[in-house]
Amino acid sequence: MIWNEARECMSRDEMTAMQSKRLVKQVNNVYHNVEFYRKKMQALGLEPGDIKGIEDIDKLPYTTKTDLRDNYPFGLLAVPQSQIVRVHASSGTTGKATVVAYTRKDIELWQECVARDLVMCGVTPKDKIQIAYGYGLFTGGLGLHYGAENLGCTTIPMSTGNTKRLVTMMEDFGATAIACTPSYLLHIAEVIEEMGVRDKLQIKTAICGAEPWTEKMRKQIEEKLNISAFDIYGLSEICGPGVAADCPVHNGMHIQEDHFYPEIISADTLKPIPDGEVGELVFTTLTKEGMPLLRYRTKDLTSIDRTPCACGRTTPRVSVSLVITCLSSDL
Repeated sequence: MIWNEARECMSRDEMTAMQSKRLVKQVNNVYHNVEFYRKKMQALGLEPGDIKGIEDIDKLPYTTKTDLRDNYPFGLLAVPQSQIVRVHASSGTTGKATVVAYTRKDIELWQECVARDLVMCGVTPKDKIQIAYGYGLFTGGLGLHYGAENLGCTTIPMSTGNTKRLVTMMEDFGATAIACTPSYLLHIAEVIEEMGVRDKLQIKTAICGAEPWTEKMRKQIEEKLNISAFDIYGLSEICGPGVAADCPVHNGMHIQEDHFYPEIISADTLKPIPDGEVGELVFTTLTKEGMPLLRYRTKDLTSIDRTPCACGRTTPRVSVSLVITCLSSDL
């Protein structure tokens, strides 16, 4: 099952045309509504009319986490604050928190992308899914929650904390899927074993993210719980979970590129590098209204594959095994 075949299975020419149209519109938007980007573009001698399509994206300036902190909390808004319906923020463990803001349309876009990713991971509207990510300023809990409801799942907002109660609810409610960090899921597996209830559970699918994990961890989870485990990728600056996810082929995470345009650049030269080579992942939000970002440097290292996948999707895939966080925290 594919949630949105019209977008997830587009031809390369169709996708490029859509991305070009959306980029031109977004550049014009931020130039006129975000002083930070207007000054950045003017410093480079750029005007909106210089960007004619996606092929011109490398002319645009990069955005870094430092830029978000320097404009804390609302300096990068492209709409009046009266249009912002939700705010999320990072933990701020490596410095001032980075704030992201969403319009009503942004929330709807986020729901759509998470629904696509859940279906990619084998979840259907008939599933009962426990959301065991944290709720609050962290994007994980509410991101998966709204996406699951958009898909039509019975959604159980467990959050984190009392693991024995979580397992009890998993049994009582007949949960068939769970979304949480992989390390927490390994802990849940231990508690399930201690409680002796594995045979009473209906869980079959796990959607794990919010931290790096390995293929070895995936196999541990699948063997301990006798389920299928999938990777989901996102970052709050771009939207939260839903940017990309793993499909049953397990050959990389599909990026929702009609909304988030990916580039792979050399972290040293900041120039684009060929597909298949490892470099820094960069995103441009093509449709986000509240706080759109141009060429945001994620600090994650990966490679990209733009060939069609055996699952039927044509969206590009970033390597699951290679997505890691760079050591530098001051980009």
